Amino acid sequence: MKSESNIPTVPLSRFFKHSLEILKNPLPFHHQNFEAQGDVFRLKIGFKNSVVFVRDAAFAEYVLQKNQKNYTKSKIQTEDLVKYVGTGLLTAEGEHWKKQRKLIQPAFHKKQLANLLDSIKNAILSEYSKITTNATIDIFPILNDLAFQAVVKSLFSSAANQDDINRLQYITEAAQKMLVKELRQPYLGWWFNVSGEIQKHIDLTGEARQILKRIVNERRASEVKENDLLDMLLEARYDDGNPMEEEQLIDEILILFTAGHETTSNALTFITQLLALHPEWQEKILKERDTILSNSDDLMDLVTQSKICQQVIEEGMRLYPPVYFIDRVNKETDTFNDLHIEAGCNLLFSVYEMHRHPKLWEQPDAFLPERFSEGGRKFSSHYFPFGAGPRKCIGNNFAMFEMIIAVSELVSSFKIIPEFDAIDITPLITLKPKNAFLKFEKR
Repeated sequence: MKSESNIPTVPLSRFFKHSLEILKNPLPFHHQNFEAQGDVFRLKIGFKNSVVFVRDAAFAEYVLQKNQKNYTKSKIQTEDLVKYVGTGLLTAEGEHWKKQRKLIQPAFHKKQLANLLDSIKNAILSEYSKITTNATIDIFPILNDLAFQAVVKSLFSSAANQDDINRLQYITEAAQKMLVKELRQPYLGWWFNVSGEIQKHIDLTGEARQILKRIVNERRASEVKENDLLDMLLEARYDDGNPMEEEQLIDEILILFTAGHETTSNALTFITQLLALHPEWQEKILKERDTILSNSDDLMDLVTQSKICQQVIEEGMRLYPPVYFIDRVNKETDTFNDLHIEAGCNLLFSVYEMHRHPKLWEQPDAFLPERFSEGGRKFSSHYFPFGAGPRKCIGNNFAMFEMIIAVSELVSSFKIIPEFDAIDITPLITLKPKNAFLKFEKR
């Protein structure tokens, strides 16, 4: 049996030597370490602190599903992110998380999501009207606004004005950028505190909370039923019959903004770039769409029957998973195969590496949507675009429905042409696209 001390270790000196490179994009650095050390290695990030990086999918499945009760999310989410978004589903742990998950889960059932599809489609079409044809444009800002608008319209219908939406989007993104600085440069934590940088962003999130409280109170006072996510959250009741308190409701809404828009906009951008590089899949999606719509104009039929479109989306999220790392800390000492993990060990599972592991995927770096022709369950042991186990993303169906509509509408309106040499990335809290320059020709 291996002791934790025998896990291959990358020394602190190497971390400092590559710190600027890591700040820009840590993935090549981690890949080099995986190739040199194996599927599990430890990186020293301080004189006392270290992180164990993992691309062993079986180990991930064990931690996220089979023995998930012994593992909690790390300080990154349970403390660092909390100060910006509160204690909602993404950041909560233990009994509080279980209580919130049980309360909110019904709002994301497929039958409830059916009520939101028209709002999602309208938000998508509104943003697509801003696409300039026959010119080179960066598609990410449009898809970023699209994803944020889809969340806003699903949450609030028409309750939020555009100034509020713009401000909420700015604050959400500013807080995420600040958190990235804290995580990538832990040795500057003292400066971020002394300079007031952290407090400035905490104050910004306080402003966002006030905007959201006003919207919620206006909805309550109006007594108008919109059948949107806000109505569902306001009407949800715990086992004792009580509703969520206002502060908890605001926490959950902030989590929906944070988790619900950036991951989707990132995925959609990468998928659009992949479609540009593989125009034959644009035509396959278009043909499938025409067949479905010839038999039904129901949006739920479109999102549930668009199998080719879903394959493209799943392959896009395999190659470029928006949530490219999953973090956990074990409560008690644990063992997996020949690994002995001491209590309190920081584990970071690289979804990006697992999704491209040559032992798990044929032609791992190739864009082959047909590999998902039998559905994603075939790869459930090593495919984690929405996480796995009890903490799997509650909004996975919402995100898939939104992306299917977005991709389907895009290829039905435009031919997508690449204006970039290679797909480039910027790994922040999520895996973000970079220089997504495309040209769109009207069909």
